[in-house]
Amino acid sequence: QVQLVESGGGLVQAGGSLSLSCAASGSIFSIDAMAWYRQAPGKQRELVASITSGGSTNYADSVKARFSISRVKNTVYLQMNSLKPEDTAVYYCKIIFRLVRDGVPIDYWGQGTRVTVSS
Repeated sequence: QVQLVESGGGLVQAGGSLSLSCAASGSIFSIDAMAWYRQAPGKQRELVASITSGGSTNYADSVKARFSISRVKNTVYLQMNSLKPEDTAVYYCKIIFRLVRDGVPIDYWGQGTRVTVSS
């Protein structure tokens, strides 16, 4: 069993900051990558930021220079600054992990945490 525990969502005014965290635990041998996605009402889920086991990061153009992803062991963080109303969405954590050495990579999603940015 694998668990992802997300926290840090909430309501913030435009221009404010929030920090999300996602802690992975359970039957995990290794984690190839960790990422944050978001889904706004009526829109498709989109990648916000990702970080590999080697520390390489990738950001959606819409959040570059405002958001920062980081990882400490099996916990991934998303620091969100200069938030805009269009950042309002449910934010989901996703990991790509392996159960055993050289095992098949497996995607696993968290339950989501809501972020609301008021104008």
